[in-house]
Amino acid sequence: MGDLPSATALLQAFREPTGVRLEHSVLGAARDLVECHERSYGTLGTGGAIDAERAALIDRIDTWVAHHVQHRGGASLHTETLGAVIDRMAAKWVTAQHALGLTGPADPSGTLPPAADAHLHWVRLAELADGYRDLVTDILEHRRRLPVF
Repeated sequence: MGDLPSATALLQAFREPTGVRLEHSVLGAARDLVECHERSYGTLGTGGAIDAERAALIDRIDTWVAHHVQHRGGASLHTETLGAVIDRMAAKWVTAQHALGLTGPADPSGTLPPAADAHLHWVRLAELADGYRDLVTDILEHRRRLPVF
């Protein structure tokens, strides 16, 4: 059975430059999801090609889970696949990076003051990372299982 990457490893993978080979296939797909969200940041619709690429990456993560994570009967079923959770984290990572001005414009819509925008997005990213950490713990301790499609 494979090990699920930690929240720390996932956030580190988000930071890796494009083209860096990551050892864990989930981390590689996570890094590629960041790239998809980066390409679509600030647009109203992500577009067919990027959406299709994201769907394929989410499916790659979910397929890995189906083959490598032991699912315990009777454990509570989580509402999202791991791929969907990581996709949301990748999207928030990109938004938080932009809010700090680390990549491109902080707020392309101009609706939030930059300081409030940055704080809000980093708090939300931290909440998602905490939720991911709790989910992984619950899976490893057989209290929760992931949907497998």
